Amino acid sequence: MQPLDAGEPRAVGPYRLLGRLGSGGMGRVYLGRSAGGRTVAVKIVHPHFALEDEFRARFRREVEAARRVGGAWTAPVLDADPEAPVPWVATAYAAGPSLTSAVTDHGPLPPHSVRALGAGLAEALSAVHALGLVHRDVKPSNVLLTVDGPVLIDFGIARATDGTASLTSTGVSIGSPGYMSPEQILGKGVTGAADVFSLGAVLAYAATGEPPFPGDSSAALLYKVVHEEPELGSLEGGSRELVERCLRKEPGERPGPEEVARLLAPEGAARLVSAGWLPGPLVEQVGRSAVQLLNLEDAQPQGSGPVEFSRASVEPGPPVAAGVFGPPPVMSPGPGPEPGAGKVSVSVAATSVPGADGRGRKVSCTVALAVAGACAAVTVGLAFVPGLLRGGGDNDSAGGSGDQASPPAATAPTASAPTAGSSPGAVPERYLGTWEGKGFALSGTLPMGTFRVTLGQVAVGKEIGTLRQTDPIGGICEDVLILKKVTKEQLVTSGVGSESDGSQCTDGEHEVTFTPVGDDLEYESDNAEAGNPVARMSKVE
Repeated sequence: MQPLDAGEPRAVGPYRLLGRLGSGGMGRVYLGRSAGGRTVAVKIVHPHFALEDEFRARFRREVEAARRVGGAWTAPVLDADPEAPVPWVATAYAAGPSLTSAVTDHGPLPPHSVRALGAGLAEALSAVHALGLVHRDVKPSNVLLTVDGPVLIDFGIARATDGTASLTSTGVSIGSPGYMSPEQILGKGVTGAADVFSLGAVLAYAATGEPPFPGDSSAALLYKVVHEEPELGSLEGGSRELVERCLRKEPGERPGPEEVARLLAPEGAARLVSAGWLPGPLVEQVGRSAVQLLNLEDAQPQGSGPVEFSRASVEPGPPVAAGVFGPPPVMSPGPGPEPGAGKVSVSVAATSVPGADGRGRKVSCTVALAVAGACAAVTVGLAFVPGLLRGGGDNDSAGGSGDQASPPAATAPTASAPTAGSSPGAVPERYLGTWEGKGFALSGTLPMGTFRVTLGQVAVGKEIGTLRQTDPIGGICEDVLILKKVTKEQLVTSGVGSESDGSQCTDGEHEVTFTPVGDDLEYESDNAEAGNPVARMSKVE
């Protein structure tokens, strides 16, 4: 478990987050604890997925399906909020390393451990498939090794067999290269046989320490899965034959999970596990982890009691306040602006900007900004400025229902004369410095976090500043501003995404205008893809 970074949330719904357990293509996983003292694993999806209407609808259906999963070898879903600005799901926490970690640290598992592992996972898949579900992402990192047996996790992207939603249009593939079945890679119909293929690949990895389809890139891995035979190394005997059957290219030629479980453990996986299934070094590792968890909880004692699945994760409130992830952390003071200057609020609704075809699309504003302890700015392509965490920026919201800043009011610009001696075209002193404030998009209906920009003294046609933002789950974008025109009433620039921006950021050129309003500076952009963001900023440096 890793400590929380400055920009990560401290609470999600009713759970206080204690550390980060891991991350993947769909989101990040945190160790959390309920008010009743139950330890859970909370997965928060990446904000840019939350802005896709199709993803949100599918996630909602899958959470409902995952609630029905409750086998002996799975981590049950305890709570979720698919409607939150950044959707999340909480499952029971399993104390044990992932198969990936175990093999990396200790090498391949012994044969009896592989048998118990395979039998337990096969029984878990049997229970899942009996509900009409397909896991779709069985891989070593989604298998935890506990003293009570293997645990299959991450049903947040499991998919009902009769579901029709697809993420093909967004370019997102559900699954992991090297462990996805050929039919899954080719976009054909996916059934429970796809999970059996992934199970075979997981068993090969557990027994040999190497994936059956090695490669240096996703493209190479996907090609090998579809066209080449697996590399099974030292795997021998009946185990090799069973894994080969699971890894056959044609779904109909693979055994069912019931047959796999029966061949590996005729008397059931529980019998193998009860006899002691993990090697000594792994048992010691699990024990140390359990002690660390207890020490962590002892440092922050809580009461005990069950977690009700049906409890509201986000309390009703004004639209602007929806989705605030609990109280903010207390930030240590440091050098920077005076207390109260440039306060930061980070509750952001994940509203999509309607596209030309009526469907939602990503809102990418390259100027919003996220702060320590906040889980907002779910719009992607937002900006982060070095030095943001200097200064006493605190959060205006508390417990998910605090007051939020209002959109900038329509105030007549206040003219400010340029500094004496400034040459024509030079930037008046009125604009120079670092400015910070809350931003809004979609005509003031979508909070965008905090905007921060430093404007320098340059000539027209030169770079006057850069806007950067990062969201709490890793999305980073940057805008470069080029000075176009400057007067005492207005400063006009052109903004364009930096070459370092990812695919989630907007990349078209747009006009950005700064207008003096009293002692503040009003920001306005015509970036329609980002929802035409605006902001009222105060000078902080």
